[in-house]
Amino acid sequence: MHRSDPPAEPADNAGAGGFAGFVLRTREAMAPRLVLWLPVAFGSGAGVYFALDAEPAFWIAPAFAALAAAFALAGREAGGVRVLAGAILALAGGFAVAQYRAHDVAAPTIERRLGPVSVEGRIVELEPRPDGVRATLDRLAIQGLAPDATPERVRLRLDIKLGAFVPGDEIRVARAYLLPPPTPSAPGAFDFARQAWFERLGGVGYASGAVARVAAAERPGWRAALAVWRAEVARRTLAALPEPAGAIAAALITGEQGAVPADALSAFRDSGLQHILSISGLHIGMVAGIVFFAVRLALALVPFVALRADTKKLAALAALAAITFYTAFAVPSVPTLRSWLMTGIVLLALLIDRTAITLRLVAWAAAAILVVRPESLLSASFQMSFGAVVALVAAWEAARDRLQAWRAGGGLAAKAGVWLAGSLMTSLVAGLASAPFALYHFNRFAAFGLLANLLGVPLTGFWIMPWAVLAGLLFPFGLEAWALIPMGWGIDRLVAIAQWVAGLDGAVALVPAMPLWGLGLVALGGLWLCLWTGKMRLLGAPVALAGVLSAASVVPPDILVSGDGRLMAVRDENGRLMLSSARGQGFARETWLRRDGDSEEGAETWPRTGRSADGRLECVPTHCLYRAEGATVALVRQPRALPAACRDTDLVIAAVSVYAPCRRATGRTIDRFDLSADGAHAIWIENGALRIETARAARGERPWVAKPPERGPEIRR
Repeated sequence: MHRSDPPAEPADNAGAGGFAGFVLRTREAMAPRLVLWLPVAFGSGAGVYFALDAEPAFWIAPAFAALAAAFALAGREAGGVRVLAGAILALAGGFAVAQYRAHDVAAPTIERRLGPVSVEGRIVELEPRPDGVRATLDRLAIQGLAPDATPERVRLRLDIKLGAFVPGDEIRVARAYLLPPPTPSAPGAFDFARQAWFERLGGVGYASGAVARVAAAERPGWRAALAVWRAEVARRTLAALPEPAGAIAAALITGEQGAVPADALSAFRDSGLQHILSISGLHIGMVAGIVFFAVRLALALVPFVALRADTKKLAALAALAAITFYTAFAVPSVPTLRSWLMTGIVLLALLIDRTAITLRLVAWAAAAILVVRPESLLSASFQMSFGAVVALVAAWEAARDRLQAWRAGGGLAAKAGVWLAGSLMTSLVAGLASAPFALYHFNRFAAFGLLANLLGVPLTGFWIMPWAVLAGLLFPFGLEAWALIPMGWGIDRLVAIAQWVAGLDGAVALVPAMPLWGLGLVALGGLWLCLWTGKMRLLGAPVALAGVLSAASVVPPDILVSGDGRLMAVRDENGRLMLSSARGQGFARETWLRRDGDSEEGAETWPRTGRSADGRLECVPTHCLYRAEGATVALVRQPRALPAACRDTDLVIAAVSVYAPCRRATGRTIDRFDLSADGAHAIWIENGALRIETARAARGERPWVAKPPERGPEIRR
């Protein structure tokens, strides 16, 4: 039988026809793939835990595990029951691991703004930024905080040069301002406070005073030594190359993107090349390939070694050592760990003469990461990385035999054609698979990403990364500039490609926020399409498409208010947001517009006095009135506007404290305390009725959600 021929059906089913025969053949084809769904069930259990709006009891996961055991015992002779039991057990396992992790990382969090205060701590990590350095500190002593209320870690922006301190140094910041980790800027938006909880990061802020070294770094362990060397490599790379090439080179070598200028980041994002800046499968694979072929070529040039040793296996060992060091050296991330794990298994398979690139490898790599860091399931990097890899492996499984047949049946032209077809397929499949997750998290789609990747990825693989590997070898000798300079030439060309593609008409499509259930449909449909075989897999395509189109079902809010009341927005009659200010609250403003499928360019702001163009908004210096769908909402800036604003309005939203008489008015009141306690607010107006959602309600009562402060006595102004 030719390899590309389909496998023959078992003899007892070969003659089965009709629907029953189809079901029988489908079941037999699907049986070997059932194991691929166990990691999916495990991840789903973790996802269920994170999606709850209240912290569950600890007995729930063990109860479901016991239920699975009972199913397995009762139906040990029935295959379907065993499958159900395995699925329940995997779900319970994912749920339990996520719940344990959430409570295991518990650490104090700053509850309110502090500052100016003195802060002492040990530097754990230094990250270059265009305007200074961002430092993560532990072993903290914070003025005014008791030891049991002191966070385990804080992150401060320091106005110092990279290289002034090294990880391990103990420093004192004379004047620092600390804030709790930011909560979502809109209900359902990205929750940085949840991410910070799992990083044991209890506060963020900045220094406005002198920074002094209290004690020099002690003899570091290997992790601290790598952090010191990483900071030094970043400093020397930035010194060797001009911007933005130096910052991009540092990102490719160390994994730290913080120093990349905003305009370069924007060009890479809008062109679809942003993934090149993040160390992932592309970079780990390139490093492995470069080291593998370089070592094998070098060994082949030594006859004594070439005739007596298996140079392929020696090269695989060298490549494995290289990617292990690269992964440990770089800033850790989910794509980096996933890529190291999968590439490492592939290299180990070469050592034992086995083939390792399979969906089982991908599935168990995902399970391994979720066991250690279940919260990574929520990240864009995990979803986009595994989405792309699963789709690529499934596509290669489907097309491998045909591509190999074309390659074997032709000469050099055929091989070049197969290489080009493979490159096109890789870029197309990876782009399509990761695009829905990019839409969910970033609300944008790079329309010419395929073109940008066809130009940028070969340049990165054949020029930039080989010089990066050589630079890594030369850093210990102080000769890195010999490799960094030609590396910078390639980066300059890469930046030019990104800027050209990003500047094309229609390069970026902005879309409204996708609901969570839409993301679930995308994941389910995509997995169904990739993990099964045969015609049954095609049922996943419409499910995934329905998830992508779910954004059209979202009704955006008519009013948005930030958690501190300093920024508000209302919707005009054309459906666009009008902002109360064009300055300040940059992250909230960008998030609102992005989730609305809009950009900051041309965003309209409120009139200081008078009416908006559509007449919905009427402002005076102290407050505004917004009228839509039969309701009137007062948006108050100053306390003296409250008496007038509280009369004949359905809702008062005030950036100040509201006194008792206004609270007894017919309409509802949201004031500064409500905003501080419940976070950002979103309000919908439907036929005169008001529907209000808050960031706190959307987050639920979870370990990473701080308890709201008690309201003090209202002050009459």
